[in-house]
Amino acid sequence: MLFPDFRGRRMRANPNFRRMIRETRLSSDNLILPLFAVEGKSVKTPIQSMPGHFQLSIDYIVKEAQKAKDAGIPAVILFGIPESKDPLATTAYAADSIVQKAIQAVKEQVPELCVITDVCLCAYTDHGHCGVIDNGEVDNDASLDLLAKTALSHARAGADMVAPSDMMDGRVAEIRQTLDEDGFSDIPIMSYAVKYSSAFYGPFRDAAESAPQFGDRKTYQMDPANANEAIREATMDIEEGADIIMVKPALSYLDIIYRLKEEIDLPIAAYNVSGEYSIMMAGEMMGWVDAKALIMETLLSIKRAGADLIITYSAVDAARELNH
Repeated sequence: MLFPDFRGRRMRANPNFRRMIRETRLSSDNLILPLFAVEGKSVKTPIQSMPGHFQLSIDYIVKEAQKAKDAGIPAVILFGIPESKDPLATTAYAADSIVQKAIQAVKEQVPELCVITDVCLCAYTDHGHCGVIDNGEVDNDASLDLLAKTALSHARAGADMVAPSDMMDGRVAEIRQTLDEDGFSDIPIMSYAVKYSSAFYGPFRDAAESAPQFGDRKTYQMDPANANEAIREATMDIEEGADIIMVKPALSYLDIIYRLKEEIDLPIAAYNVSGEYSIMMAGEMMGWVDAKALIMETLLSIKRAGADLIITYSAVDAARELNH
């Protein structure tokens, strides 16, 4: 069809027509809000590199969880900042540690909200890596038991879903087996299956106080140049028992989200990460861009690429915009 026989503007001229033929629908049902839990009471410490976000004591975590629920968001994902760290991340899987207490408080006071937990060791180790260190290297197999213990402690505390983010080989199978053997076969796993070694994580490391004390994470997080590897990683995690596959970050990897949606039949999650959020907020602070408009367009693009779920720091504002 060619002009003048076809005129695309006919269906763009009327806002109701635009609504009627809209191909991608973004909903608050698609959104997950990240929250950062710290010990103490009445603690609300600003995260300098993430305007509008805070490290929160459990009383404030509950308040933010309620806000999320009231905005129509179905789930939060919890990250913890412990009071103490050691080489074996013992506070990651202690029953009375920060995330475990936050889970219990949210499930008690906002029971309608689903609580997802990040399962990793980096915020709990004194070296900041996502696994056990042996001779200066991350020991993959020695890390698996600790990751599984962490996931199990979250399930025992009442988590509705666990999300391993460490990128150790075989951790989904280890977690699945551990959960099943302890009576938690109904707890789903959202695997950070496709997690790239990205420059966009900088503000998060401030928020979670999880920057590595030496080296980097390129030996376990994926090379940004690789796409076929993403399919292999996702396929392996599915075979090990993952229920949802995540791509992280989102914006620089929309092609990966699209490919995975075409090639696998599980739900796809995407993490609209801290650097993506902070760049937009900084642009607005400089008076260069409209962050609200950028955020909504960004989330729509992630959904259009194929993501079923989007973890985003903009979840509450976006949900209110979508539902008003």
